[in-house]
Order: sequence, then structure tokens, then C-alpha cells
Amino acid sequence: MFVFLKKYEKVIILILSGMMALVLGLSTLDLGWLIFQDIIKPPMFLLSVDELLEIFGLFMLVVIGIELLETIMKTYLLPGQAHYEVVLSVAIIAIARKVIILDLKKTESLSLIGIATIIIALTVGYYLMKRCQKEKSDRGKIPADTKSAEQRPCTDD
Repeated sequence: MFVFLKKYEKVIILILSGMMALVLGLSTLDLGWLIFQDIIKPPMFLLSVDELLEIFGLFMLVVIGIELLETIMKTYLLPGQAHYEVVLSVAIIAIARKVIILDLKKTESLSLIGIATIIIALTVGYYLMKRCQKEKSDRGKIPADTKSAEQRPCTDD
């Protein structure tokens, strides 16, 4: 039964990946069309701040989609990949997109504090995840009895 579920999961992931690739292709074409329309409008080749923010927002959305597609493919189709790394990396890219397109004049200060808190939390989480992965890989190189339990915060126990 477990083998059947794993095969079913792979099929679903491949279908979702195909749909995501289609959406990314269409989004890229839409972004290109938007850029083309913006640069041929008078005054030609000059973009307003609002147009730039819209283009950057769509650009970052496509980048998030690409990252999501890549991490889904790596995580679900390659053995031994951690799912939490996918969540953290996509969340970091998504919050970076939010910061890039953020209009500071219209955003409340409490929202800015919330965004800053999210950035700090994601950064700390990503740092701890990478540190834990490094320590686990180092543990394979250094004999286990040379480190005490207090020196190993990332244990498999």
C-alpha cells in the first residue's frame, strides 16, 4: 500500500510540476507583454515608479514560481531532501518580493514591524537549519565520541 501511495504522490507531483511550468511560461509571456506595452507608451522607454513596481512585482512572482517548481522537484522526486528547507526558501523569496514592491508611504508602521519580524524569524530559522545540516555532515567526518551531548544541539535522538 505504501509503495502505491509513493507512486501516486510522484504522479501528482509531476502533474503539478507540469501545470506550474505552464503557468510560469504564461506568466513570463505576460510580463514580457507588460514591459513591451509600458516602454512603447509615450514617453517611450521611460517608466514611472508605479510601472516599475508592477514590473518588479510580476518579475519576483515569476522568480518565486521558478523557485517553487525547482524545490518541489528536488524535494519530492529526489530522495533524502528535507521539506522544511523548501518552505523556508520559498517563504524568504516571497517576503523579499513583498519588501521589494512595498509602498512605504501607504504602509502602516505596525505592518512594517510585522514584516521585519517575519524576516528575522525566517532568517534565524534558515540559519539554524543550515547550521544543523552542517553539524550533521561534520558528525560524519569527526568521531562521535569527541563531542559531548552539550556541544551537539542538532541531534537525531
